[in-house]
Amino acid sequence: MPKLIIQIPCLNEAEQLPATIGALPRSIPGVDEIEFLVIDDGSTDDTAEVALRLGVHHIVRFPQHQGLARAFSAGLDAALKLGADIIVNTDADNQYDARDIPALIEPILAGVADMVVGDRGPGSLEHFSPLKRVLQVCGSWAVRGLSGTDVPDAASGFRAFDRRAALRLNVVSQFTYTLETIVQAGKKQLAVAHVPVRSYRTRPSRLFQSIPGYLRQSFVTLVRIYALYEPIRVFWTLGGIMVSVGGVLGLRFLTYNILYGPQGLVQSLILAASLVIVGVQTILMGLIADLIASNRALSEDTLLRVRKMELRLGEGPDTEPGYHRERPEVAGEEPSTR
Repeated sequence: MPKLIIQIPCLNEAEQLPATIGALPRSIPGVDEIEFLVIDDGSTDDTAEVALRLGVHHIVRFPQHQGLARAFSAGLDAALKLGADIIVNTDADNQYDARDIPALIEPILAGVADMVVGDRGPGSLEHFSPLKRVLQVCGSWAVRGLSGTDVPDAASGFRAFDRRAALRLNVVSQFTYTLETIVQAGKKQLAVAHVPVRSYRTRPSRLFQSIPGYLRQSFVTLVRIYALYEPIRVFWTLGGIMVSVGGVLGLRFLTYNILYGPQGLVQSLILAASLVIVGVQTILMGLIADLIASNRALSEDTLLRVRKMELRLGEGPDTEPGYHRERPEVAGEEPSTR
């Protein structure tokens, strides 16, 4: 039967961690082994020490804050190297109900999904403001359109991955992994499912300081990842719009000059020529970007093979810079620093 590792990215969560760890399941039907992995993202409190006292099996620690996306990626890498067949990611603030973990991994156990996202029902969450509900629903709609998936809660961090999905996802964003991994999963033809989960308000989010800041970062992330996987569509759409507008302006200039004689309108002609030139250049950039995307696909295939080789060779979790520690009673040795 499969091995499940529940990973918890943490930043100064010494107070919340006992409740979060205490709520995690110790046994699940269909799962042979359950272990807990804490990623201490440069905490300045005693998060790592609290995790050890609580009996967490594995800790990956960064000496300084790297950000949620980096912590998430480090957790996936460590969990794979620790032999996980299924990886569940949850938040350290205990906002997600751990009793929903069996339902979250059920589609993976049934072999119908590679990735499962917990659906909090963001449009009806009581602890979300009306504005945040609207933004969550609209944002999830945009992600569904970009990724080709049907995930109703794109911002949910409560999700499960099988080994296949964890090996193939490469988070390049420095902000958050939630949107990017869904778009990647859709573009890489991974089977993505969603299940309803319960969520509670425990404290204000630490990921962003304001809604405009979050929207800006999310928009940049979506545009970046979509352009990475659909460069022809992005650049040709932009280029086509500019060429079309330039063509309309140029046609307007010719029409006025043919019907009414010289009318001036030199500014329209200059603008039309500029738009057409820039539009053609943008279309050519799309061709170049598509060639680069082909090389990226080859690079990702090489990275996948390297990861598989590392796993076959028994490579330990790589936390450079930082270190990986196991409880002495679990690892059979004193904690080591690398």
